[in-house]
Amino acid sequence: MGWKTAYRSFYYANAPEPEDIELQPTETALLVIDIQNTYLEPKETDAEELRWQPFFERMRTTVIPNSAKLIAHCREKEIEVIFARIACLKIDGRDRSLSQKKPGFNYLLLPKDRPDSQVVAELAAREDEITILKATDSALTGTNLRIILHNMGIKNVIVAGIFTDQCISSTVRSLADESFNTVVVEDCCAAATDELHCRELEIINMIYCHVVQLDDVVGFTI
Repeated sequence: MGWKTAYRSFYYANAPEPEDIELQPTETALLVIDIQNTYLEPKETDAEELRWQPFFERMRTTVIPNSAKLIAHCREKEIEVIFARIACLKIDGRDRSLSQKKPGFNYLLLPKDRPDSQVVAELAAREDEITILKATDSALTGTNLRIILHNMGIKNVIVAGIFTDQCISSTVRSLADESFNTVVVEDCCAAATDELHCRELEIINMIYCHVVQLDDVVGFTI
């Protein structure tokens, strides 16, 4: 099953196949979202560590290696590579959005200069590559990313990162609202579970973005 028929929700189960995608490098950017050290740290208990093991495995064997390949491909094609990471500007996190202040999994206190808030070393930005700091789920909400993309003449955004059902979904919906053509690279993304990952891809596919594979992106770029 190829990208044109995969990840179909009820709404698009019988929709015609989409047209071929063509990504002009000068009009395209890659956005890598939240692949940060904090998400690869060991859990506090053995039970939690075991529960998260499938996510850790996908990150180490699929998401990070594939994202590295995707970044290398985009750099070779002179596609702009942009990183977004969760990072507050105040040490006490007063500038965070409410979703990052609430108790539970989404509670995040990641001051911008602390090691755990940095992008993983395998994917580190180069000197002239933009990194957006965000205290929200969406990389557009509360940042100047929308203006940056428009100023650079970007029309198409390739999205990779985590978590599929949270920051990826929020960002993709924001990009769609701003009329950017968006593709989400399935094998460069992850959620806490495969079930959440696949379900969210079905929800956002065809209306907010097109869900594709790494190999597809290579074929889309001229």
